[in-house]
Amino acid sequence: MLDFMPLILFFTVCLVLMLGYPVALALAGTALMFTGLGMLLQNMGVPVHFESRMLGAMPNRLYGIMTNSTLLAVPLFVLMGVLLEKSKIAETLLDAMALLFGTLRGGLGISVILVGMLMAASTGIVGATVVTMGLLSLPTMLKRGYSPSLATGTICATGTLGQIIPPSIALVLLGDVLSNAYQRAQLAMGVWSPKTVSVGDLFVGALIPGLLLVVAYIVYLTITAWVKPETAPAADRQSLMDELGHRGSVWPLLIKGLIPPVLLIVAVLGSILGGFATPTEASAVGAMGAFLLALVNRRLNLAMLREVVRTTAQVTSMVFLILIGAALFSLVFRAYGGEELVTGLFEAMPGGVVGATLIVMLVIFLLGFILDFIEITFVVVPIVGPVLLMMGLDPIWLGIMIAVNLQTSFLTPPFGFALFYLRGVTPQSVPTSAIYRGVIPFILIQLAMLVALALFPGLATWLPSIL
Repeated sequence: MLDFMPLILFFTVCLVLMLGYPVALALAGTALMFTGLGMLLQNMGVPVHFESRMLGAMPNRLYGIMTNSTLLAVPLFVLMGVLLEKSKIAETLLDAMALLFGTLRGGLGISVILVGMLMAASTGIVGATVVTMGLLSLPTMLKRGYSPSLATGTICATGTLGQIIPPSIALVLLGDVLSNAYQRAQLAMGVWSPKTVSVGDLFVGALIPGLLLVVAYIVYLTITAWVKPETAPAADRQSLMDELGHRGSVWPLLIKGLIPPVLLIVAVLGSILGGFATPTEASAVGAMGAFLLALVNRRLNLAMLREVVRTTAQVTSMVFLILIGAALFSLVFRAYGGEELVTGLFEAMPGGVVGATLIVMLVIFLLGFILDFIEITFVVVPIVGPVLLMMGLDPIWLGIMIAVNLQTSFLTPPFGFALFYLRGVTPQSVPTSAIYRGVIPFILIQLAMLVALALFPGLATWLPSIL
């Protein structure tokens, strides 16, 4: 029993999180409880493996977190996304796209997917994208005769693109954790000049899978609209213009709504892909660009700025507090010999690296029902990442697989986070069962993407290799 203390520690922290305690406090509190338990058992002469001296590394860990330049991208990307949301730039963008595509069958749904893709690229936060798109587009889609299940499924699936489409906060955090795991794996294998994997590598690796998912969503919606036209009817352009309160040509609204946010995202991603800026520097470009857009559109005032800064500070504080709790948890897990235990379990699994990868992906998928991506990134990935990377997996491929996997688990009934977010802003006339039915085709699309990534790793690794 005492040999499995690391696993008991892991399942205990999952149980505490399920009881609803704050993530950072659950991680740090559980770790401290097991630290005390380990010391107590050793003082009682119980033969338990616990190296308390490892906790001496905690001050260095804290200093490393607070001086990590990569993590500086988190508050800046959050600031960029919140500014775009609060300044109603996303609302203008959706109006423009609805006028452009709304006269086609399924056109309004296609507009939602494209705007959601741009929102995902600008906010990087699943909850923010789902709630924003739900508030902006769901009433219009239902009013235009869209099937409630198709409308809600489209919004949920589009919202989860924030997990995979760069610049995603999930990829920023995952990139930092995987970079540490990759270096530890190489040092454990005797490589004393280890290679690195950066957040920029993950951004580049996520581009093709993310865009393929968007294309697959649009293809599914188009086919559904033609096979069952009553579920996604075309709208009359004049009635759409009257509803949106727009007169005259569509193009001025389209240029005003579409060009600025697209240019902002191109500037952010282009500076990274072109090698002109690191993700941290690009996040500063994005934050300043969002500020200027809000200013030019005359939607920037003191009250909104105060709310934006407060929201950014809250999200950033939450992330860094979780980072500190996760660092303590990781040290205690290793002090109990957790790394050696996990390595032994994986090596004993049938199927070698394939079997180990399947088990890890299944565990992450199931944990996605009860834990947010931040907890999984900071709790699970540091435990399993070094072991899988020592078995020869590509770190970029592993990172993209984890991101798409979590994106899928956020959609899966009955516990998917995206379903809860949308349920909170959906009218009572739309039953929860309609939301569940609506996401099933999109779950199948994302599972197909996972299979495609497993069979063709080049989808994630080819672009980073040539850039």
